Amino acid sequence: MMGTLLGTGRLARFILRRDRLRLTIWVAVLALVPIGVANAFIELYPTEASRQELVLSVGASPALTALLGPVYDSSIGALTAWRVGTIISLLTGIMTVGTMIRHTREEEETGRRELLGSTVLGRHAPLLAALVVAIGTGLVLGVVVAAGMIGIGLPATGAFAFGLGLAGVATAFAGVGALAAQLTEGAGAARGIGIGIVGFSFLLRVAGDGAEASGLGWLSWLSPIGWFTRIRPFADEQWWVLLLWLALGTVVVVWAFAITARRDVGAGAFPPRPGQAMAGWGLRNEFGLAWRLQRGALFGWSVGLAAIGLVFGSVANSIGDLFAENPQLAEIFERFGGEEAITDVFFSVAVSIIALVASAYAIRAVLRLRVEEEGMRAEPVLATGVTRLGWSSSHLVFGLLGPAVMLSLAALVAGLAYGVAVGDVGGEIWRALGSALAQLPAVWVLTGVAMALYGLAPRLVAVSWAVLVSCLLLGQLGEILQLPQWALDLSPFTHIPLIPVEELEVLPLAVLLVIALALTGAGLVGFRRRDIQPG
Repeated sequence: MMGTLLGTGRLARFILRRDRLRLTIWVAVLALVPIGVANAFIELYPTEASRQELVLSVGASPALTALLGPVYDSSIGALTAWRVGTIISLLTGIMTVGTMIRHTREEEETGRRELLGSTVLGRHAPLLAALVVAIGTGLVLGVVVAAGMIGIGLPATGAFAFGLGLAGVATAFAGVGALAAQLTEGAGAARGIGIGIVGFSFLLRVAGDGAEASGLGWLSWLSPIGWFTRIRPFADEQWWVLLLWLALGTVVVVWAFAITARRDVGAGAFPPRPGQAMAGWGLRNEFGLAWRLQRGALFGWSVGLAAIGLVFGSVANSIGDLFAENPQLAEIFERFGGEEAITDVFFSVAVSIIALVASAYAIRAVLRLRVEEEGMRAEPVLATGVTRLGWSSSHLVFGLLGPAVMLSLAALVAGLAYGVAVGDVGGEIWRALGSALAQLPAVWVLTGVAMALYGLAPRLVAVSWAVLVSCLLLGQLGEILQLPQWALDLSPFTHIPLIPVEELEVLPLAVLLVIALALTGAGLVGFRRRDIQPG
């Protein structure tokens, strides 16, 4: 057994050396966010009465609980855990899965794993080394966050619960990433499975927390992200919840090791089906090939966003319960337009979240070009009569039209679910559809960023993901962190009117479209002029 783990320590140090900058940035950003939010809450809600009012408004609304999770106490620490817990857990899961896939399946796909295997390296060493780094990064993140919270005066017990919760999330999703890496032969497919499970966990938490009153709260207990709220940092901590992450991580890691012991290097547990001897008519041009490569992801992401739209549309009807059960809050909200106005605000926030998810798909669709190039599959295609512009455009079209399809589908489902509940299906569908499609120019800006990076600086395409994470943090936490307006304006989503709360303004959307067009054009021109750079 020890022989199969030979070289684990050296390989782990090598992984840390390669990812030292990437992981440092992840840990720094994720650690600074809760500390900054806690400081903001201290300034915004200095009195117990003001905090109690906030807790009252959140607890009375299943819609707000679905978006951000339940709030268990009015202390600064508990409010911080409520406001950022879900976001930080989600990003921690994405970070961990990405790290696992990059240093397991991607190493096999590129042939580096086989090269290392020819040296004095045990069979299980690469998987264990990646687990050590991924879980270790989660532990470091937890310690840094806990130390920062203690440093600003929050209780140590709650701070350690918050930090250990993040470490638990990392442990569980490290196992998920390890298992996903064993299932397919492609790093892209494995990454899609892992991040898809992270997204499904988020969806379970939203559905469970939002429908707690309907008896569906048990759904949150099926989600590793939902467990973070259940550990209740700064609010009578439930330490036994840590065992859930440990148990899940252990089960999937053992499963992953069992699979890797039986399969060949480079193979997956589910081998790809053999193709037809002759290509069908759909593969006679570059657009047919792109459709063949992109269709699975397009379908999967569309179904996922439709499910999110269904959850948000169903939860929106609970806004009425807030008014029925709390006359004091009803009086406050009536000043802002009453139940309909608050429902519109909820829908606007929900659609902005869906747009960010659609942006992730758009970036992934464009960066499929880089995957094909690194895998040395682009050069044979371009050696035929296919032009560079045609080949790159065949994948770019999915980055542009794919989000439009997803946003429309999610809006239709959300509008239908809410319209059925309030008795106005047609009107609510059109309102939801207009709110969703207004987000497209901002999404296309991120598509343009990915295309520009691919065409002009292909080795820096990962920066497009950093841009997306920045937009997420600016949109969700920018105001509560009291960032200056110029910082908030860096996100294209800041300039999108919150339809139907606000009136449609054409100028900001037109400017975003021009920016998206310029970035996309720069990427296409850059790709035509540069050399092919295989991985």
